[in-house]
Amino acid sequence: MKSSRVIVTSTVVLLAFLAITEGMSLRSLGVELHCRCIQTESKPIGRHIEKVELIPANSHCEETEIIATLKKTGQEVCLDPEAPWVKKVINKILSNRTP
Repeated sequence: MKSSRVIVTSTVVLLAFLAITEGMSLRSLGVELHCRCIQTESKPIGRHIEKVELIPANSHCEETEIIATLKKTGQEVCLDPEAPWVKKVINKILSNRTP
């Protein structure tokens, strides 16, 4: 009876370890398994933005995510894709792209 507890405990520990390391390896490869943006900013902060990252909807997140990196702090801020000023910024970025 005691040996079966040891086997069960060892199995649980092994499975937990594998789950943790698998999640870590996917994250280190840049694979997000969930939406990155929980809260979005809708007030205009355009002059403080250094760069913008557009993440299309995918199997892990149904929403298009727009993440801005701020100039001074390097902080990442999720932008509201429905805010009029954000739409203008995205349209400007897309129109400046070369085909």
